[in-house]
Amino acid sequence: MAKGIDFTVYKGSQKDGKIFQDTTHRDGLKGDEVLVQITHSGLCGTDEHYRQAGHVLGHEGVGLVQELGPDCSTLRNTCQSQWYGTGDFDLGSFASHSVWRESFLFKIPDGIAPEHAAPLMCGGATVFNALETYNIRPTDRVGVVGVGGLGHLAIQFAASFGCEVVVFSGTDSKKEEAIKLGATEFYATKGAKELAISKPIKHLLVTTAQQPDWFIYFNILAPEATVFPLSVDPIGELKVPYMPFLLNGIRVQGSVVAPRAVLWKMLDFAAQHAIRPMINEFPLTREGIEEAFEWLEKGKMRYRGVLVAAQ
Repeated sequence: MAKGIDFTVYKGSQKDGKIFQDTTHRDGLKGDEVLVQITHSGLCGTDEHYRQAGHVLGHEGVGLVQELGPDCSTLRNTCQSQWYGTGDFDLGSFASHSVWRESFLFKIPDGIAPEHAAPLMCGGATVFNALETYNIRPTDRVGVVGVGGLGHLAIQFAASFGCEVVVFSGTDSKKEEAIKLGATEFYATKGAKELAISKPIKHLLVTTAQQPDWFIYFNILAPEATVFPLSVDPIGELKVPYMPFLLNGIRVQGSVVAPRAVLWKMLDFAAQHAIRPMINEFPLTREGIEEAFEWLEKGKMRYRGVLVAAQ
């Protein structure tokens, strides 16, 4: 990279969000920077929120190390994790290549295929962080609201922690799938004014794109239970039932993507327990990205989209 490199990137138009191809240039690698050839990238709901931001999209990247900066140690296959939408606007995983600091790259454990590693870098890290950081125990009863991109991973991780996993979804259409993923109980909630379950919930992971009816859930929580809203709602307000919240000592805990130490643990845990996202694959091209977004918007994704570069 002595004379620099140009590589292909994909952005969303600030006018209408349509995907277009662009080029990013880097003069050379400095410090602990690493040039990565992108082989796979997950598509996350957060990408939809940034689609009209005008910067390169994608933050669930997996690839092969092509070149190391002068201060790097050796890396091979890597996953990328960095705070999305706050800097490096000409870089992302919807691209042919990218340049990231070595300290923000993670070696994929043996046994995890790159197409499965990609969605774990945000979706997996988000649910695992709630379980790991806030000391959820194998004896705890964990509720998961929603069986989708986050929810299907939350079920697997919580079950592998040894927890009782109680799943809530709109209809029974995903019941069999949820049980196979590790759910011990399943409840359909569409139109429900109240929920009758066998025992109260100690921790509730809310993974739906929209906020649920908090009233029906706060009435099934154990005293001093914790609620984890995990999905992004940029314009929403959090309004919870006041008296159940107050009298039962309920805690609503904000939780974001895992810090690096927890992310390392997540990858090792996923490898050890054979936790794998369910994916739909699309070409890592302008047309493929557009199609993947369309599937996401129409609710067709089962359950994480993965963009795959041509070999």
